[in-house]
Amino acid sequence: MIKWAGWLITLCGTGHTVGALTLEKAGRYAGTWFSGGLWSEDLTDMSPAGSAYWLSLASFGIPLILVGLTVLWLDRRGITPPAFIGWTLAGWTVVDTVVLPFTPWPLFVVACALLLIGIRRAHRDNPAPEAGLPRA
Repeated sequence: MIKWAGWLITLCGTGHTVGALTLEKAGRYAGTWFSGGLWSEDLTDMSPAGSAYWLSLASFGIPLILVGLTVLWLDRRGITPPAFIGWTLAGWTVVDTVVLPFTPWPLFVVACALLLIGIRRAHRDNPAPEAGLPRA
């Protein structure tokens, strides 16, 4: 379950970033981004290049890829990811669902559920060896 969650999280982050750069055509503003065209950008009155940047490279897509790959990395090493990752993503998904209902939030619900169920099962089946021992 944890592995599936990691792949879903990575897929969503990759899909968002690549989709924004290609399907939404944000990548056409790369020349503006890398030439300093956004240095004096007003966040309350963004240009199309600024909006495209925040939709693609500065979005949560790339951090989602990192979170998903970290979950996969931990799972491959037999380390159970901390539950706060699943709960934080679940909270973020709720906010995202309310603010933008036409996003792929159902995939995140599945990913969060898989992650949290996998974490719970891992702790139930293999409690921490130091559990119950006094701290030094």
